[in-house]
Amino acid sequence: MTRLTFPAYLDHIRSESARLEAVLAACDPEARVPACPDWSADDLLWHHSEVQWFWSEVVRRRPGGPPDDELRRGRADTHAGLVEQHAESSASLVDALSRADPAEAAWTWAPEQTVGFTYRRQAHESLIHRLDAEQAAGVASPLDPALAADGVAELLEVMYGGEAPGWGRIEPGVQHVRLDLTDTGHALWTQPCTFLGTHPESGKVYDGPHVLLVADPGTEPDAVVSGTAADLDAWLWKRRERDAITVEGDPAAFAALLAAVGPPLD
Repeated sequence: MTRLTFPAYLDHIRSESARLEAVLAACDPEARVPACPDWSADDLLWHHSEVQWFWSEVVRRRPGGPPDDELRRGRADTHAGLVEQHAESSASLVDALSRADPAEAAWTWAPEQTVGFTYRRQAHESLIHRLDAEQAAGVASPLDPALAADGVAELLEVMYGGEAPGWGRIEPGVQHVRLDLTDTGHALWTQPCTFLGTHPESGKVYDGPHVLLVADPGTEPDAVVSGTAADLDAWLWKRRERDAITVEGDPAAFAALLAAVGPPLD
């Protein structure tokens, strides 16, 4: 499927961040965040503020690495102060991105080393944490279908899957699970597989379930997972329950996909 345009990602960063901020400004600061129960609403506000500050600095420092820890701000000690810090961080990120060419080289933690990665990743970061904010506050508003559809693809391409780095390898699976986005018409084919590798610097072993987003293999899928783009995106992010989606086909194939997308993401 085709990614959104970079101006569209930037518009979503603006709108989702503004909605998150408005919801949390009016929310009980101690309200719990259902998907991250260790967080209060104010913790969520601070987390998103720090994320946006971090990536604004990465873009400004391109193509260098991330900012030094000593440059980080201290956390405001009042709810109003946290709201103000978030507004500053959001404005800084939007400004940094709007001044940068998405094709320019910039540090990321992923194989894609461009400013464009931050455009896309931060649009989805803002969308999911806006959903967190609403769930903490007990309110709801719809997720944009086009952004949510792109979010499903990004989860499979970047957050849970993707090609192996040079220090790892992938053992291909034999089953295919298709994700049908019922409102946008997209059909995303996945191949659950196994990643094997030990990070050369940290020594951490990453052996375990993995998933690849693949082209239509021209065969019938072993299982089909269907739902709206919003429901599938939120379900994959552990922000919506299993009853939001429909599963058909081989239970083992679905279980293999579940194993690959099982680890929680903040």
